[in-house]
Amino acid sequence: MIKYPEIKPFAECFKIAGPVVGIDKIENGHINATYVIACEGEGGAQIRYILQTINTKIFTDPVSLMENIKNVTDYLKNIIRENGGDVNRETLTCIETTDGLIYHVDDQNRYWRMYNYIEDATSYQSVERPILFENAAKAFGKFQRQLDSYPADTLHETIAKFHDTVKRFRDFEEAVANDISGRAKDCQPEIEFYLAHKDICGEITSRIASGEIPLRVTHNDTKLNNIMIDNETDEGICVIDLDTVMPGSALYDFGDSIRFGASSAAEDEQDLSKVYFVPELFEAYTRGFLSEAKEALNDTEKDLLPMSAILMTLECGMRFLGDHLNGDVYFSLHYENQNLYRARTQMKLVADMEAQIEDMKAIVAKYR
Repeated sequence: MIKYPEIKPFAECFKIAGPVVGIDKIENGHINATYVIACEGEGGAQIRYILQTINTKIFTDPVSLMENIKNVTDYLKNIIRENGGDVNRETLTCIETTDGLIYHVDDQNRYWRMYNYIEDATSYQSVERPILFENAAKAFGKFQRQLDSYPADTLHETIAKFHDTVKRFRDFEEAVANDISGRAKDCQPEIEFYLAHKDICGEITSRIASGEIPLRVTHNDTKLNNIMIDNETDEGICVIDLDTVMPGSALYDFGDSIRFGASSAAEDEQDLSKVYFVPELFEAYTRGFLSEAKEALNDTEKDLLPMSAILMTLECGMRFLGDHLNGDVYFSLHYENQNLYRARTQMKLVADMEAQIEDMKAIVAKYR
C-alpha cells in the first residue's frame, strides 16, 4: 500500500517514468511540503523524483519563482555540459507537467513542482565531518563563479528585500512594538541584544547601493543541507532549494553558510553552553569557498567576509525572534517556543564571532 495516497494524483500530473509505486515525506525544512515519489521505469527499474508544494504565503508569485529556477538551472546546464559534467547530478532539472508546464496548479490553488531525484547523495542537517563543510563551501563557491556572468537584474525578487538587513531590523522593531503574541515581556534580554546591533545592519546594503560591491545572482539560503553531498566521494555535487535564487550579494551566501555550519550545536539547541562558534569550521569553509570563488569576488567583498557571518547570523536571529513575537507565522515549528530557542542560539553565535573577528580576518587573509 502506498503511503500518502492523496499525493499520488499530483505526482501523476507530471511526466514521470512510469506508475507510482511509493511515496515518502521528507520532514526536514521550514517552508515547503516535500515528497519523494518512486516510479517503476523500464525493465522494473525504480526512478525517483522530488515533488513539492510551493508555500505561496511566503512565495506570493510562484510563477516568477519557477521562471527564475528554470532559467538559472538551464544556464547552469550549459556550463556543466561545456565542462564535461553530468547535468543530471550537478544541477536540478524541472520536470514538466503533462501539459508542458513546470508547475501544476490544483483545484485548491496549490502550486506543485517536481525535480529529478539525485541518487547516491545525501543532504546533511549538521556538519558531521569538517570535510563535508569544506566541500559544501566549494560547491557554493562554484555556484557563485558559474553564475558570475548571469545578468542578475533579469531575475525576479521572490521575496522582496530578503537579505536587506536594514529592513529586517525595521521589521523586528515593528514585531517588538506590536507584540501580537504577548510574549515580549518574557524575552526582554533577547530583544535588547538584537536592538543593540542596529548600527551594523547596513554594512552590506550600503555598499551595494554605493557600487562598492556588485549585485550578483545569489542563492540566499546557503545552509549545509542545501547541498547534495556525493555518498562515495564526499564532494558537494549539486546546489538545491533554489526558491530564493535572486539578485543579492555573495556575502549573503557566505555569511549564512557560516551561521548555519560553523556552530557547535543545532539551530534550536536549548542548552546555550553547548552553542559556540567553531573557528576551525570557519577556516574550512573559507578555504573551500575561496578556492572556487575568489577570482569572481572583488577586494571589498573579501574584506567583508567575516562581517557577513556576523550580520547574517544577526539577521536570522532577528527573524526567529520576530516570528516568535508575531505568533510563529513564518517558520515551521516542531514544538512550542522553538523560534525563541533558535533566536537564542544566533545570539550566542553573534557574540562569539564578535569576540573572534580579528582571528576570522586573519583566516580570510590566508586564502584570498
